[in-house]
Amino acid sequence: MTTFNMLPPTNRRAFLGRTVLGLGGVALLDLLRAAAAEPGAPSPFKGILDKPHHPPKAKRIISLFMAGGPSQLDLFDHKPKLNEHNGQDLPESVRMGQRVTGMTAHQATLPMAGSIFKFAKYGKSEATMSELMPWTAKIADDLCFVKSVHTEHINHDPAITFCQTGHHLAGRPSMGSWLSYGLGSANENLPAFVVLISKDRIDQPLYARLWGNGFLPSTHQGVQFRSGGAPVLYLDNPPGVSATGRKLALDRLSELQHLQADALGDPEVANRIAQYEMAFRMQTSVPEVIDHSRETKETLELYGDDAKKPGTFAANCLLARRLAERNVRFIQLYHPGWDHHGGLPAGIRRQCQDVDRACYALITDLKRRGMLDDTLVVWGGEFGRTNYSQGKLTATDYGRDHHPRCFTVWLAGGGVKPGLTHGATDEFGYNVVRDPVSIHDLQATLLHLLGIDHEKLTFKHQGRYYRLTDVHGELVKSILA
Repeated sequence: MTTFNMLPPTNRRAFLGRTVLGLGGVALLDLLRAAAAEPGAPSPFKGILDKPHHPPKAKRIISLFMAGGPSQLDLFDHKPKLNEHNGQDLPESVRMGQRVTGMTAHQATLPMAGSIFKFAKYGKSEATMSELMPWTAKIADDLCFVKSVHTEHINHDPAITFCQTGHHLAGRPSMGSWLSYGLGSANENLPAFVVLISKDRIDQPLYARLWGNGFLPSTHQGVQFRSGGAPVLYLDNPPGVSATGRKLALDRLSELQHLQADALGDPEVANRIAQYEMAFRMQTSVPEVIDHSRETKETLELYGDDAKKPGTFAANCLLARRLAERNVRFIQLYHPGWDHHGGLPAGIRRQCQDVDRACYALITDLKRRGMLDDTLVVWGGEFGRTNYSQGKLTATDYGRDHHPRCFTVWLAGGGVKPGLTHGATDEFGYNVVRDPVSIHDLQATLLHLLGIDHEKLTFKHQGRYYRLTDVHGELVKSILA
Protein backbone atom coordinates (compact mmCIF):
# COMPACT_ATOMS: atom_id res chain seq x y z
CA MET A 1 0.00 0.00 0.00
CA THR A 2 1.39 3.39 -1.00
CA THR A 3 1.43 6.16 1.59
CA PHE A 4 1.74 9.87 0.95
CA ASN A 5 3.36 12.45 3.25
CA MET A 6 0.87 15.28 3.25
CA LEU A 7 1.80 18.84 4.21
CA PRO A 8 -0.05 20.07 7.27
CA PRO A 9 -3.02 22.29 6.52
CA THR A 10 -2.21 26.00 6.30
CA ASN A 11 -3.95 29.32 5.85
CA ARG A 12 -3.07 32.42 3.86
CA ARG A 13 -1.40 34.19 6.82
CA ALA A 14 0.90 31.26 7.58
CA PHE A 15 1.75 30.83 3.90
CA LEU A 16 2.78 34.49 3.53
CA GLY A 17 4.71 34.39 6.80
CA ARG A 18 6.81 31.43 5.65
CA THR A 19 7.47 32.75 2.15
CA VAL A 20 7.93 36.49 2.71
CA LEU A 21 11.73 36.20 2.88
CA GLY A 22 11.85 34.18 -0.32
CA LEU A 23 9.57 36.61 -2.15
CA GLY A 24 11.60 39.53 -0.82
CA GLY A 25 14.82 37.94 -2.05
CA VAL A 26 13.35 37.48 -5.52
CA ALA A 27 12.25 41.12 -5.59
CA LEU A 28 15.66 42.31 -4.36
CA LEU A 29 17.42 40.27 -7.04
CA ASP A 30 15.25 41.88 -9.73
CA LEU A 31 16.06 45.34 -8.36
CA LEU A 32 19.79 44.61 -8.37
CA ARG A 33 19.61 43.33 -11.92
CA ALA A 34 17.76 46.45 -13.00
CA ALA A 35 20.37 48.66 -11.31
CA ALA A 36 23.21 46.81 -13.02
CA ALA A 37 21.54 47.12 -16.40
CA GLU A 38 20.37 50.70 -15.99
CA PRO A 39 22.21 52.96 -18.47
CA GLY A 40 22.16 55.81 -15.97
CA ALA A 41 23.79 53.78 -13.18
CA PRO A 42 26.96 55.18 -11.56
CA SER A 43 30.07 54.71 -13.68
CA PRO A 44 32.35 51.86 -12.63
CA PHE A 45 35.22 54.34 -13.00
CA LYS A 46 33.97 56.43 -10.08
CA GLY A 47 35.43 55.66 -6.67
CA ILE A 48 33.69 53.79 -3.90
CA LEU A 49 34.18 56.83 -1.65
CA ASP A 50 31.83 59.78 -2.04
CA LYS A 51 34.72 61.96 -0.90
CA PRO A 52 38.13 61.42 0.72
CA HIS A 53 38.18 60.56 4.43
CA HIS A 54 40.02 63.83 5.11
CA PRO A 55 41.30 66.76 3.02
CA PRO A 56 44.04 65.41 0.72
CA LYS A 57 47.43 67.02 0.24
CA ALA A 58 48.05 65.21 -3.06
CA LYS A 59 45.82 64.45 -6.02
CA ARG A 60 48.03 61.87 -7.69
CA ILE A 61 51.16 59.74 -7.24
CA ILE A 62 54.10 59.20 -9.58
CA SER A 63 55.97 56.13 -8.35
CA LEU A 64 59.53 55.74 -9.63
CA PHE A 65 60.25 52.11 -8.78
CA MET A 66 63.87 51.01 -9.09
CA ALA A 67 63.36 47.26 -9.54
CA GLY A 68 66.24 45.10 -8.36
CA GLY A 69 67.17 46.99 -5.21
CA PRO A 70 69.50 50.01 -5.56
CA SER A 71 72.45 50.21 -3.17
CA GLN A 72 71.66 52.81 -0.54
CA LEU A 73 75.29 52.59 0.62
CA ASP A 74 76.56 53.87 -2.73
CA LEU A 75 73.87 56.50 -3.26
CA PHE A 76 72.48 58.10 -0.09
CA ASP A 77 73.55 56.40 3.15
CA HIS A 78 77.19 57.39 3.65
CA LYS A 79 79.11 55.20 6.10
CA PRO A 80 82.75 56.30 6.67
CA LYS A 81 83.12 53.56 9.31
CA LEU A 82 82.45 50.98 6.61
CA ASN A 83 85.33 52.34 4.55
CA GLU A 84 87.60 52.25 7.59
CA HIS A 85 86.87 48.53 8.04
CA ASN A 86 86.92 47.71 4.35
CA GLY A 87 87.78 44.04 3.78
CA GLN A 88 87.23 42.99 7.41
CA ASP A 89 84.67 40.31 8.17
CA LEU A 90 81.22 41.53 9.21
CA PRO A 91 81.09 41.35 13.05
CA GLU A 92 78.57 38.95 14.51
CA SER A 93 77.54 41.73 16.91
CA VAL A 94 76.27 43.63 13.86
CA ARG A 95 74.72 40.75 11.96
CA MET A 96 73.17 39.18 15.08
CA GLY A 97 72.43 35.91 13.32
CA GLN A 98 70.14 37.47 10.72
CA ARG A 99 69.62 35.36 7.63
CA VAL A 100 71.38 35.97 4.35
CA THR A 101 70.42 34.73 0.91
CA GLY A 102 71.62 31.43 -0.52
CA MET A 103 73.93 33.43 -2.79
CA THR A 104 76.22 34.43 0.09
CA ALA A 105 75.31 31.92 2.81
CA HIS A 106 78.21 29.64 1.85
CA GLN A 107 80.90 32.32 1.57
CA ALA A 108 83.79 31.66 3.93
CA THR A 109 83.69 35.32 4.99
CA LEU A 110 81.46 38.34 4.56
CA PRO A 111 84.01 41.10 3.86
CA MET A 112 82.65 44.58 4.51
CA ALA A 113 82.76 46.78 1.41
CA GLY A 114 82.94 50.54 1.77
CA SER A 115 81.69 52.57 -1.17
CA ILE A 116 84.31 53.69 -3.68
CA PHE A 117 82.23 56.77 -4.51
CA LYS A 118 82.68 60.20 -2.97
CA PHE A 119 79.92 61.68 -0.83
CA ALA A 120 79.04 65.29 -0.02
CA LYS A 121 76.29 67.32 1.61
CA TYR A 122 73.96 69.35 -0.60
CA GLY A 123 71.55 72.24 -0.18
CA LYS A 124 70.46 74.02 2.96
CA SER A 125 69.19 70.67 4.22
CA GLU A 126 72.71 69.20 3.94
CA ALA A 127 71.34 65.98 2.49
CA THR A 128 74.05 63.41 1.87
CA MET A 129 74.43 62.02 -1.65
CA SER A 130 77.16 60.38 -3.66
CA GLU A 131 78.84 61.67 -6.79
CA LEU A 132 76.61 59.30 -8.79
CA MET A 133 73.65 61.68 -8.39
CA PRO A 134 74.88 65.18 -9.37
CA TRP A 135 71.57 66.21 -10.91
CA THR A 136 69.44 64.91 -8.05
CA ALA A 137 71.78 66.76 -5.66
CA LYS A 138 70.54 70.04 -7.18
CA ILE A 139 67.03 69.38 -5.83
CA ALA A 140 68.15 68.08 -2.42
CA ASP A 141 66.04 70.67 -0.62
CA ASP A 142 62.90 69.47 -2.42
CA LEU A 143 63.35 65.87 -1.28
CA CYS A 144 62.40 64.00 1.87
CA PHE A 145 64.77 61.08 2.52
CA VAL A 146 63.57 58.11 4.56
CA LYS A 147 66.70 56.10 5.41
CA SER A 148 65.06 53.59 7.73
CA VAL A 149 62.73 51.66 5.42
CA HIS A 150 62.74 47.91 6.01
CA THR A 151 60.89 44.86 4.71
CA GLU A 152 60.38 41.22 5.63
CA HIS A 153 61.37 39.78 2.26
CA ILE A 154 64.84 38.95 1.02
CA ASN A 155 64.12 37.76 -2.56
CA HIS A 156 62.93 39.82 -5.50
CA ASP A 157 59.53 38.42 -6.38
CA PRO A 158 57.96 38.42 -2.90
CA ALA A 159 59.65 41.73 -2.06
CA ILE A 160 58.41 43.53 -5.19
CA THR A 161 54.96 41.99 -4.80
CA PHE A 162 54.89 43.18 -1.18
CA CYS A 163 55.83 46.73 -2.17
CA GLN A 164 53.18 46.86 -4.88
CA THR A 165 50.28 45.05 -3.18
CA GLY A 166 50.97 44.98 0.57
CA HIS A 167 51.33 41.18 0.54
CA HIS A 168 54.11 38.88 -0.63
CA LEU A 169 51.82 36.38 -2.37
CA ALA A 170 50.31 37.11 -5.78
CA GLY A 171 46.61 37.87 -6.09
CA ARG A 172 46.13 41.04 -4.05
CA PRO A 173 45.25 44.40 -5.66
CA SER A 174 48.12 46.77 -6.35
CA MET A 175 48.26 50.18 -4.73
CA GLY A 176 47.21 51.92 -7.94
CA SER A 177 44.16 49.66 -8.09
CA TRP A 178 43.25 50.52 -4.51
CA LEU A 179 43.43 54.23 -5.34
CA SER A 180 41.33 53.74 -8.46
CA TYR A 181 38.79 51.76 -6.42
CA GLY A 182 38.67 54.32 -3.64
CA LEU A 183 38.87 57.62 -5.50
CA GLY A 184 38.00 56.69 -9.08
CA SER A 185 39.28 58.35 -12.22
CA ALA A 186 39.58 62.11 -12.61
CA ASN A 187 39.78 61.83 -16.41
CA GLU A 188 37.09 59.87 -18.25
CA ASN A 189 39.30 59.51 -21.32
CA LEU A 190 42.32 57.93 -19.63
CA PRO A 191 42.73 55.12 -17.09
CA ALA A 192 43.14 56.04 -13.44
CA PHE A 193 46.22 53.81 -13.25
CA VAL A 194 48.96 53.76 -15.92
CA VAL A 195 52.17 51.69 -16.01
CA LEU A 196 55.41 52.56 -17.85
CA ILE A 197 58.46 50.27 -18.03
CA SER A 198 61.93 51.29 -19.17
CA LYS A 199 63.04 49.24 -22.16
CA ASP A 200 66.43 47.52 -22.51
CA ARG A 201 66.95 47.29 -18.76
CA ILE A 202 64.97 44.14 -17.99
CA ASP A 203 67.21 41.79 -16.03
CA GLN A 204 64.31 40.17 -14.19
CA PRO A 205 60.67 39.70 -15.18
CA LEU A 206 58.03 42.22 -14.14
CA TYR A 207 54.72 40.39 -14.12
CA ALA A 208 51.43 42.09 -15.02
CA ARG A 209 50.02 40.96 -11.69
CA LEU A 210 52.18 43.66 -10.07
CA TRP A 211 49.72 46.20 -11.47
CA GLY A 212 46.72 43.90 -11.40
CA ASN A 213 43.38 44.52 -9.74
CA GLY A 214 43.40 41.27 -7.73
CA PHE A 215 39.92 40.70 -6.34
CA LEU A 216 38.78 44.29 -7.03
CA PRO A 217 36.55 44.95 -10.06
CA SER A 218 38.49 44.67 -13.31
CA THR A 219 38.09 48.35 -14.18
CA HIS A 220 40.75 49.13 -11.57
CA GLN A 221 43.65 47.21 -13.10
CA GLY A 222 46.66 49.15 -14.34
CA VAL A 223 47.03 49.79 -18.06
CA GLN A 224 50.54 49.41 -19.47
CA PHE A 225 51.67 51.96 -22.06
CA ARG A 226 54.36 50.46 -24.28
CA SER A 227 57.14 52.16 -26.21
CA GLY A 228 57.07 51.70 -29.97
CA GLY A 229 54.23 50.31 -32.05
CA ALA A 230 50.80 50.52 -30.47
CA PRO A 231 51.10 52.19 -27.03
CA VAL A 232 48.26 50.04 -25.70
CA LEU A 233 47.70 46.53 -27.04
CA TYR A 234 44.50 45.88 -29.02
CA LEU A 235 43.49 49.55 -28.85
CA ASP A 236 43.80 50.36 -32.57
CA ASN A 237 41.07 49.45 -35.03
CA PRO A 238 41.78 46.37 -37.16
CA PRO A 239 42.65 46.99 -40.83
CA GLY A 240 39.57 48.01 -42.81
CA VAL A 241 37.55 49.07 -39.73
CA SER A 242 36.79 52.79 -39.45
CA ALA A 243 36.22 54.71 -36.24
CA THR A 244 32.54 55.08 -37.18
CA GLY A 245 32.20 51.37 -37.81
CA ARG A 246 33.96 50.59 -34.54
CA LYS A 247 31.57 52.88 -32.63
CA LEU A 248 28.51 51.27 -34.24
CA ALA A 249 29.82 47.82 -33.31
CA LEU A 250 30.46 48.91 -29.72
CA ASP A 251 26.94 50.38 -29.48
CA ARG A 252 25.40 47.08 -30.57
CA LEU A 253 27.72 45.15 -28.26
CA SER A 254 26.72 47.42 -25.40
CA GLU A 255 23.06 46.62 -26.03
CA LEU A 256 23.83 42.90 -25.87
CA GLN A 257 25.85 43.38 -22.70
CA HIS A 258 22.98 45.28 -21.07
CA LEU A 259 20.69 42.37 -21.90
CA GLN A 260 23.18 40.04 -20.26
CA ALA A 261 23.40 42.31 -17.22
CA ASP A 262 19.61 42.30 -16.99
CA ALA A 263 19.56 38.51 -17.12
CA LEU A 264 22.45 37.78 -14.78
CA GLY A 265 22.80 40.79 -12.51
CA ASP A 266 26.58 40.43 -12.59
CA PRO A 267 28.33 43.80 -11.97
CA GLU A 268 31.34 42.60 -13.99
CA VAL A 269 29.18 42.91 -17.10
CA ALA A 270 28.84 46.64 -16.42
CA ASN A 271 32.61 46.81 -15.89
CA ARG A 272 33.15 45.15 -19.25
CA ILE A 273 30.88 47.69 -20.97
CA ALA A 274 32.76 50.55 -19.31
CA GLN A 275 36.12 49.17 -20.39
CA TYR A 276 35.00 48.83 -24.01
CA GLU A 277 33.84 52.44 -23.95
CA MET A 278 37.08 53.60 -22.28
CA ALA A 279 39.12 51.79 -24.93
CA PHE A 280 37.20 53.63 -27.65
CA ARG A 281 37.86 57.01 -26.01
CA MET A 282 41.52 56.11 -25.53
CA GLN A 283 41.93 55.79 -29.30
CA THR A 284 41.99 59.58 -29.32
CA SER A 285 43.36 60.42 -25.87
CA VAL A 286 46.39 58.08 -25.85
CA PRO A 287 48.01 59.29 -29.11
CA GLU A 288 47.56 62.85 -27.88
CA VAL A 289 49.17 62.26 -24.48
CA ILE A 290 52.21 60.40 -25.84
CA ASP A 291 52.89 63.01 -28.52
CA HIS A 292 55.80 65.12 -27.25
CA SER A 293 56.00 67.28 -30.36
CA ARG A 294 54.27 70.20 -28.67
CA GLU A 295 56.69 70.28 -25.76
CA THR A 296 58.94 73.33 -25.77
CA LYS A 297 62.61 73.10 -26.61
CA GLU A 298 63.35 74.20 -23.04
CA THR A 299 61.38 71.28 -21.62
CA LEU A 300 63.01 68.72 -23.89
CA GLU A 301 66.45 70.05 -22.99
CA LEU A 302 65.54 69.80 -19.31
CA TYR A 303 64.99 66.03 -19.60
CA GLY A 304 67.99 65.52 -21.90
CA ASP A 305 68.53 63.67 -25.16
CA ASP A 306 67.18 60.38 -23.77
CA ALA A 307 63.71 61.96 -23.55
CA LYS A 308 63.56 61.83 -27.35
CA LYS A 309 63.98 58.03 -27.30
CA PRO A 310 60.66 56.28 -26.54
CA GLY A 311 60.87 53.78 -23.71
CA THR A 312 63.81 55.32 -21.87
CA PHE A 313 63.38 56.35 -18.26
CA ALA A 314 63.69 60.00 -19.25
CA ALA A 315 60.98 59.67 -21.92
CA ASN A 316 58.75 57.91 -19.40
CA CYS A 317 59.31 60.67 -16.82
CA LEU A 318 58.22 63.27 -19.38
CA LEU A 319 55.20 61.12 -20.23
CA ALA A 320 54.44 60.77 -16.51
CA ARG A 321 54.28 64.55 -16.21
CA ARG A 322 51.90 64.71 -19.19
CA LEU A 323 49.70 62.03 -17.63
CA ALA A 324 49.76 63.88 -14.31
CA GLU A 325 48.62 67.05 -16.11
CA ARG A 326 45.62 65.06 -17.32
CA ASN A 327 44.82 63.93 -13.77
CA VAL A 328 45.79 60.27 -14.06
CA ARG A 329 45.55 59.11 -10.45
CA PHE A 330 48.51 56.72 -10.20
CA ILE A 331 51.46 56.62 -12.60
CA GLN A 332 53.83 53.72 -12.04
CA LEU A 333 57.29 53.80 -13.64
CA TYR A 334 59.51 50.73 -13.40
CA HIS A 335 63.22 51.00 -14.09
CA PRO A 336 64.82 47.55 -13.70
CA GLY A 337 68.52 46.75 -13.66
CA TRP A 338 69.58 47.50 -10.07
CA ASP A 339 70.41 43.92 -9.03
CA HIS A 340 74.17 44.29 -8.67
CA HIS A 341 75.44 41.05 -7.13
CA GLY A 342 78.73 41.63 -8.93
CA GLY A 343 80.34 44.47 -10.85
CA LEU A 344 78.39 47.00 -8.83
CA PRO A 345 80.49 50.11 -9.56
CA ALA A 346 80.06 49.79 -13.33
CA GLY A 347 76.43 48.68 -13.09
CA ILE A 348 75.26 51.40 -10.74
CA ARG A 349 77.01 54.08 -12.79
CA ARG A 350 75.00 53.04 -15.81
CA GLN A 351 71.75 53.00 -13.85
CA CYS A 352 72.35 56.44 -12.37
CA GLN A 353 73.10 57.84 -15.81
CA ASP A 354 69.66 56.56 -16.82
CA VAL A 355 67.70 58.10 -13.94
CA ASP A 356 69.63 60.96 -12.32
CA ARG A 357 68.92 63.79 -14.76
CA ALA A 358 65.39 62.56 -15.47
CA CYS A 359 64.47 62.60 -11.77
CA TYR A 360 65.82 66.14 -11.47
CA ALA A 361 63.89 67.15 -14.59
CA LEU A 362 60.62 65.63 -13.39
CA ILE A 363 60.70 67.38 -10.01
CA THR A 364 61.82 70.66 -11.59
CA ASP A 365 59.18 70.45 -14.33
CA LEU A 366 56.38 69.72 -11.86
CA LYS A 367 57.55 72.51 -9.57
CA ARG A 368 57.71 75.20 -12.24
CA ARG A 369 54.21 74.27 -13.45
CA GLY A 370 52.80 74.52 -9.93
CA MET A 371 52.05 70.80 -9.87
CA LEU A 372 54.53 69.56 -7.26
CA ASP A 373 52.32 70.75 -4.42
CA ASP A 374 49.59 68.25 -5.30
CA THR A 375 51.69 65.54 -6.99
CA LEU A 376 53.48 63.04 -4.74
CA VAL A 377 56.65 61.54 -6.24
CA VAL A 378 58.16 58.42 -4.64
CA TRP A 379 61.59 56.90 -5.49
CA GLY A 380 62.86 53.53 -4.24
CA GLY A 381 63.21 49.79 -4.76
CA GLU A 382 62.04 46.59 -3.07
CA PHE A 383 64.98 46.35 -0.63
CA GLY A 384 68.55 47.57 -0.16
CA ARG A 385 71.99 46.00 -0.59
CA THR A 386 74.37 44.44 1.92
CA ASN A 387 77.31 46.25 3.51
CA TYR A 388 79.49 43.23 2.70
CA SER A 389 80.65 42.06 -0.69
CA GLN A 390 79.13 39.17 -2.54
CA GLY A 391 82.04 37.43 -4.22
CA LYS A 392 85.54 38.83 -4.48
CA LEU A 393 86.24 42.28 -3.06
CA THR A 394 88.94 44.35 -4.79
CA ALA A 395 90.01 47.96 -4.60
CA THR A 396 87.82 48.87 -7.58
CA ASP A 397 85.13 46.20 -7.75
CA TYR A 398 82.59 44.46 -5.53
CA GLY A 399 79.05 43.20 -5.49
CA ARG A 400 76.29 43.49 -2.90
CA ASP A 401 73.60 40.95 -2.02
CA HIS A 402 69.95 41.65 -1.14
CA HIS A 403 69.42 43.39 2.19
CA PRO A 404 65.89 43.87 3.61
CA ARG A 405 67.00 45.24 6.99
CA CYS A 406 67.37 48.85 5.83
CA PHE A 407 67.23 50.93 2.67
CA THR A 408 66.46 54.45 1.48
CA VAL A 409 63.37 55.89 -0.20
CA TRP A 410 62.91 59.52 -1.13
CA LEU A 411 59.67 61.44 -1.62
CA ALA A 412 58.86 64.88 -2.99
CA GLY A 413 55.83 67.18 -3.18
CA GLY A 414 52.28 66.25 -2.30
CA GLY A 415 52.33 67.06 1.43
CA VAL A 416 55.72 65.75 2.59
CA LYS A 417 58.32 67.92 4.29
CA PRO A 418 61.04 68.98 1.85
CA GLY A 419 64.66 69.01 2.96
CA LEU A 420 64.10 66.39 5.68
CA THR A 421 66.02 63.20 6.45
CA HIS A 422 64.02 60.72 8.52
CA GLY A 423 65.49 57.70 10.30
CA ALA A 424 69.02 56.38 10.54
CA THR A 425 71.03 53.18 10.27
CA ASP A 426 74.00 52.01 12.35
CA GLU A 427 77.58 53.04 11.60
CA PHE A 428 78.02 50.01 9.33
CA GLY A 429 74.73 50.54 7.45
CA TYR A 430 73.31 47.15 8.44
CA ASN A 431 70.44 47.79 10.89
CA VAL A 432 67.95 50.59 11.53
CA VAL A 433 68.75 52.40 14.77
CA ARG A 434 66.22 55.26 14.67
CA ASP A 435 62.64 55.75 13.45
CA PRO A 436 62.03 52.50 11.52
CA VAL A 437 59.52 52.63 8.65
CA SER A 438 57.95 49.42 7.33
CA ILE A 439 56.50 49.04 3.85
CA HIS A 440 53.00 49.08 5.36
CA ASP A 441 53.86 52.29 7.24
CA LEU A 442 54.95 53.87 3.97
CA GLN A 443 51.80 52.68 2.18
CA ALA A 444 49.57 53.99 4.97
CA THR A 445 51.31 57.37 4.72
CA LEU A 446 50.94 57.58 0.94
CA LEU A 447 47.22 56.83 1.18
CA HIS A 448 46.87 59.42 3.94
CA LEU A 449 48.39 62.10 1.71
CA LEU A 450 45.69 61.35 -0.87
CA GLY A 451 42.99 61.76 1.76
CA ILE A 452 42.45 58.07 2.55
CA ASP A 453 42.44 56.40 5.96
CA HIS A 454 44.19 53.12 5.18
CA GLU A 455 42.13 51.27 7.77
CA LYS A 456 38.83 52.36 6.19
CA LEU A 457 39.44 51.59 2.53
CA THR A 458 38.50 47.91 2.48
CA PHE A 459 36.97 45.28 0.22
CA LYS A 460 35.15 42.15 1.34
CA HIS A 461 36.49 39.03 -0.37
CA GLN A 462 35.88 35.40 0.57
CA GLY A 463 34.29 36.31 3.87
CA ARG A 464 36.80 38.82 5.22
CA TYR A 465 37.65 42.48 4.70
CA TYR A 466 40.97 43.23 3.00
CA ARG A 467 42.97 46.43 2.74
CA LEU A 468 46.30 47.47 1.20
CA THR A 469 48.08 47.49 4.55
CA ASP A 470 46.57 44.16 5.71
CA VAL A 471 46.45 44.47 9.53
CA HIS A 472 49.49 46.71 9.86
CA GLY A 473 50.61 50.23 9.04
CA GLU A 474 51.20 53.39 11.05
CA LEU A 475 51.41 56.93 9.69
CA VAL A 476 54.93 58.34 9.48
CA LYS A 477 53.73 61.65 10.92
CA SER A 478 57.11 63.32 11.15
CA ILE A 479 57.48 63.51 7.35
CA LEU A 480 54.07 65.15 6.83
CA ALA A 481 54.15 68.86 6.02
